[in-house]
Amino acid sequence: MTALSEQSTLALAREVIAIEAQAVAAMAQRLDAEFLRATGLLLACRGRVVVCGIGKSGHIARKIAATLASTGTPALFVHAAEAAHGDLGMITAQDVFIGMSYSGEGSELVAIVPLVKREGTPTIAISGNPGSTLARHADVHLDCSVEKEACPLNLAPTSSTTAMLALGDALAVACLDARGFGPADFARSHPGGNLGRRLLTRVRDVMRTGQAVPQVDLQASVMDAVHEISRKQMGMTAVVASDGQLAGIFTDGDLRKLLEHVGDIRNLPLAQVINPRPMTIGPDALAAEAAHQLDAGHRNQLLVVESGKLLGALHMQDLLAAKVI
Repeated sequence: MTALSEQSTLALAREVIAIEAQAVAAMAQRLDAEFLRATGLLLACRGRVVVCGIGKSGHIARKIAATLASTGTPALFVHAAEAAHGDLGMITAQDVFIGMSYSGEGSELVAIVPLVKREGTPTIAISGNPGSTLARHADVHLDCSVEKEACPLNLAPTSSTTAMLALGDALAVACLDARGFGPADFARSHPGGNLGRRLLTRVRDVMRTGQAVPQVDLQASVMDAVHEISRKQMGMTAVVASDGQLAGIFTDGDLRKLLEHVGDIRNLPLAQVINPRPMTIGPDALAAEAAHQLDAGHRNQLLVVESGKLLGALHMQDLLAAKVI
């Protein structure tokens, strides 16, 4: 690719993004009472939100159904052509039907809307033509019209599908907010992958316990602590008082400072050199919160404590192994 063609390619790409951004911004200014009516229908739905389309609009419809379902509004996608061949049986009067077609005249979609209406199912049309057959048959019409497509030929669905997608996302987020849908609800819809791990994994799920936790008595010597650090390989040891309460922490960093400033540490009481205020976290905290705490404190280890008692220990490597970070 020549320098000139590279410049023209980048210029075209930037123009496409600018045109699509302008189309979405213009649509945002047109939102009115119809959007509120559509949101009301979705919130009142006692069945499923059925999102239907074909072609490029069908691809957008599938994504919107997935977004609704994952944010507290049960939804499914039905292909307009398949609906005419039996899949209409999925739609009941308890549902809400969203038909998506930029022209509003897609024959496969327009053909099934009267049948959906006959069932008593509330219908929402998303199209770029308020006077279209789809818009006229629907209970609510949402206008996603754009001034022009980003395609240089003004033919390929580009700006129009972007606007349609943004409008669907706006509906999903409006419903999410109205339902008070929070992180815990989101976690139940996303148990797999990074989102699920970050939202569901607790410290107790990944912390080290029992013999894997480096710990010594408050009456121990520095050398006892050094041996425990070497055995458990966490770069530190917890220091516990006789009543089981956490007294502090001693790290390999503390050891280096002692060697530099004291020299002979063989007979040095550990109680004199521990950090009595170690970084701690509770067992029911999110593992992602532990990761944030470690990052903020520039540490690798964290003691897990409840009611002052040592329950476990957590290393940054444990969070990495659990794929929380």
